[in-house]
Amino acid sequence: MTRVLTVAGAQLGPIARDEPRSQAVGRMVALMEKAHAKGAGFVVFPELALTTFFPRWFITDQAEVDRFFEAIMPNPEVQPLFDAARRLGLGFYLGYAERVREAGRVRHFNTAILVDASGAIVGRYRKVHLPGHAEFDPKRPWQHLEKRYFEPGDLGFPVFRAMGGILGMCICNDRRWPETFRVMGLQGVELVALGYNTPVRNAVARESEHLRMMHNQMSMQAGAYQNGTWVVGVAKAGAEEGVDMMAGSCIVAPTGEIVAQAMTEGDELIVYDCDLDAGRYIKETVFNFAAHRRIEHYGLITSQTGVVPPA
Repeated sequence: MTRVLTVAGAQLGPIARDEPRSQAVGRMVALMEKAHAKGAGFVVFPELALTTFFPRWFITDQAEVDRFFEAIMPNPEVQPLFDAARRLGLGFYLGYAERVREAGRVRHFNTAILVDASGAIVGRYRKVHLPGHAEFDPKRPWQHLEKRYFEPGDLGFPVFRAMGGILGMCICNDRRWPETFRVMGLQGVELVALGYNTPVRNAVARESEHLRMMHNQMSMQAGAYQNGTWVVGVAKAGAEEGVDMMAGSCIVAPTGEIVAQAMTEGDELIVYDCDLDAGRYIKETVFNFAAHRRIEHYGLITSQTGVVPPA
C-alpha cells in the first residue's frame, strides 16, 4: 500500500523592498489555487516568502529592520494564506522573519512553519546554519547579514506527523550541511520542506553559475538519498533589488533523483505525486541506521566545530 502526498513547490519571483505583504500574499494564494486545481495537498513556499531578502542591506535603524519581521503569526496581512488552506484543504510550509518576545527579551529568527489543511500551525523551525556575516563588508557588492539580523535557531531539527506522513523542515543554507538531514533521518523523516533565497553569484569568491546550481541540487539530492526521504526545495528567484537570485526549485525523490524542476525565474508551480513509502527500502537496506551506523566513531561531529589538523 502506498501513501501518496501530492506536493507543490510554489516558487516566487522577486519581491521588491517596498512591495506590501498583501501583494506577496496575493501571489501566494494564487499559487495555492493552482496547486489545488492540480490535486496537491501540500504547498512549499520559499524562505522569507513575505518580503524581499533584506539581509542584503546594512540597516542601523532597528525599527526599519523590524518592519521585515512578523511579531504574530498569522497576522491580518498573512491570514489569507491560512484561510485559503482551510478553504482548499491544503497544508503549506512558509518561511518568514520571526520577531518574538521570549525569556524577557525580543528575539529574531529566520523561521519556517508547517500549517495543516485546517489552517492550524502544527510545526515550527528556526534556521540553524546562518551564513554570511554580522558587520558591513565594503568589499562585497551586496551584503549577506543574516548573522546580524537573526539568532541561530534554538529548536533543533524536529519532525512532525502531518499530511499523512513524517515531515521535517529546514531553510536555505541548512541544505549544505549533512547533519541537517541526518538528524531528521534519525527521526524517520519522509519529506523535508526547504525554502531558499540564494544569489546566483558568490559575493566573495569566483564561482560559476553552473557550479552554484550544481551545489544547490547536489546538497538536496545527497540529503534525500542518504536518508531515504523526499526533499522539496523552493526558491525566491529572479532579479530582486539588483541581485540575481537562483531559481531551480525542485522536488527530489528518496533515490536522489530530481523528478520535477522549475523552468523559469518567476512565480511558478511544480507538482509531483510523492509516495511517502518510496524511501522505505533505502531506510531498510543501504541506510539501515540501526544495523550499520557506528556512533562510537562520530564523536568529533559534536565535540568540535572548526578543523583541527594533526600535529
